[in-house]
Amino acid sequence: MMGNLERLYQKLEDNRVLLLAQIKKLPLQNLTFSAGNQWSILQIIAHLITAERLSVLYMQKKILGIGTAGDTGIWEEFKMGLLIISQRLPLKFKAPQAVVKQTTNATSLQQLEEEWNNVRSELQALLETIQPHQRKRKIYKHVVAGKLNAHQALRFFHEHFLHHLPQIQRLAK
Repeated sequence: MMGNLERLYQKLEDNRVLLLAQIKKLPLQNLTFSAGNQWSILQIIAHLITAERLSVLYMQKKILGIGTAGDTGIWEEFKMGLLIISQRLPLKFKAPQAVVKQTTNATSLQQLEEEWNNVRSELQALLETIQPHQRKRKIYKHVVAGKLNAHQALRFFHEHFLHHLPQIQRLAK
């Protein structure tokens, strides 16, 4: 895996491992509690996993034709900047219907952790196939920002995680 991708992937993994270690200490009632129509901690984790899993599936398909995929440029960097800003603002967004429909209704943190481990293993394997000359290829598709490269995908995964972290922290109290 190329240096930049490896650093971003490791950052994602470090954040995931730290979060799981923190919430494993919580009683089940804290993990499943939701007020009104807000998500519980387990539902937020399931959402993060589903978003990553669907993205990895798309990228696995697109990497098969990476040789013909176009390169990202300044326009995609601009869209990425807007995407990062949107994730850092304290705004609520509706999850894309594809993600909502595919999100599992897990009742066990252990089940979610296993699923997240599998998704991250698949992501790591995928990233290891990208050659240096392919690093700017459009193999990821964000529902709003459109086609981006693998580096931008990892940046979004990180921002998406950080976007949901305050929700988890509030519910963990």
